[in-house]
Amino acid sequence: MTRGAYAPAGTDWLADLAAWRLVLPEGAAFTHLTAARVRGWWTLPYLTVPVVFAQVPPGGGRNRRSGVRVIRTEPVEPPDVIAGVPVASAIDILLACARDLGALDLGIIIEGAVHAGEDLGALRAAAQVHRRGGPALRRALLRADGRSESAWETALRFLHQAIDVPVVPQHVVEHEGDFVARADLWIPGTRTLQEYDGAVHRTVEQQRDDLSRARRLSRAGWTRNGYTAREVVRQPGTVMRDADRALGRRSAAGRLDPWWDLLRRSALTPAGRAQLTNQWTPARKMGQ
Repeated sequence: MTRGAYAPAGTDWLADLAAWRLVLPEGAAFTHLTAARVRGWWTLPYLTVPVVFAQVPPGGGRNRRSGVRVIRTEPVEPPDVIAGVPVASAIDILLACARDLGALDLGIIIEGAVHAGEDLGALRAAAQVHRRGGPALRRALLRADGRSESAWETALRFLHQAIDVPVVPQHVVEHEGDFVARADLWIPGTRTLQEYDGAVHRTVEQQRDDLSRARRLSRAGWTRNGYTAREVVRQPGTVMRDADRALGRRSAAGRLDPWWDLLRRSALTPAGRAQLTNQWTPARKMGQ
């Protein structure tokens, strides 16, 4: 894995982390996106993280190995041991992420944490500390919603908020007292549902279920609009026009500007991924 640390060939990434732990300073714990993955939170779509992140208490030993990025900070809460490796607490992971990630990506990580079992109220309380990344994290926690069920559903909700379209996550549709469906996003005051259609919807079995669900919604008088990553990232105007049609208002291209601003710093775009990769693996100076 690095000078003086080996992992058996063909083992999983947790064995790789165990090898990395052997060359980290005393008191180190994995953090940031590395620890988020260990804890089972959502990963950022498309992003390949080029380094391992570790937090080390101030005054800990130095580490200049390539492939690892060390964050020197006093932990807010003690780390845990998960799958045999030390892992930072949820609040320390989020504070580390808030140093680097834009608002959209940080929102996805937060909602992935909540989906995995973290308490949103407890995270908001724990974030009231004076730490680098704290202001950005507190702002992101205020925008967070604990009902999202996927990273792309979170992104779709952020898109609607950016274009000034109110939505309610995980809305239950009933008709004549019977359950019809539970939808990703509902535009209040309308009978329109906005949903993300991921890869799971391409399986034959899921397509059958989706068609049956669509018929139930149609019979109940509801309109369902489904979107893929392409519409969310590259063609958000499609989403805006559908939402505006449901609300009975005109679309204006300028309303997409806040969404484009969020995407510029997001790993959902090639430019955003390149920016993060360059930030985490800076080019060596001549002569090094």
